[in-house]
Amino acid sequence: MTDVSIQVTDLTLRFPVYGVDAKSLKKNLARVTVGGRLGASQTGATEVTALSHLNLNLRAGDRLGLIGHNGSGKTTLLRTLSGAYEPDEGQIEVRGRIAALLDLSLGLDPSATGVDNIRLRGRIAGMSSREIEEKMDEIAEFSGLGPFLAMPMKTYSAGMQARLAFAVATAVEADVLLMDEWISVGDADFQKLAHRRLLNLVERAGILVLSSHDAGLLRLYCNKVMRLDGGVASEVKDIRRLDELLAAA
Repeated sequence: MTDVSIQVTDLTLRFPVYGVDAKSLKKNLARVTVGGRLGASQTGATEVTALSHLNLNLRAGDRLGLIGHNGSGKTTLLRTLSGAYEPDEGQIEVRGRIAALLDLSLGLDPSATGVDNIRLRGRIAGMSSREIEEKMDEIAEFSGLGPFLAMPMKTYSAGMQARLAFAVATAVEADVLLMDEWISVGDADFQKLAHRRLLNLVERAGILVLSSHDAGLLRLYCNKVMRLDGGVASEVKDIRRLDELLAAA
């Protein structure tokens, strides 16, 4: 666990936007005061710089909170750390097993049974087939879905689907935990169980990176904070300076 680390050096990520007039897009972005910087790519397409020259150094025990307006680059950074996006410039080195709780519905197949979806979602989360089978009974029991696990997921209510997805996503053992907002699913009773399960996962992880608009939540679970604004990151600061970063909005 002491070898767990995240090293990000001069990270820049750009997205080309085709078929959109740059001036029109710039006006729309100006109205909401969020989003990356606009420019032109070598192909002539409009280009949005989602992350610009970002540097980050985290070690075991670090709990980093990400703040910023919607569209500031928080989710993009989490997805890049998870390996979903390849940087255009700079380097990312993550040591340790990653669990990305960013989109619980990712990989779920409505036509497949609950059991089959546990296997599908488990593989996406990075678990081996053996790990999934070893955890199958525990995941099934926590979901509380019982005989419904043998039925196609398209017969589930939205709440049942969320419970199954949460049970699988939080079954992984992670060194680095990436979260886009604190997850709350199911009815009141299940939410209590889910909170305890999620808290145990956070405590076992070596590094946590949590994006949230809830200042109280960040103070509770994080010891560091970084603000993103138009893809540009502030310095990483002690969580006690959260109000200072929030006031910089």
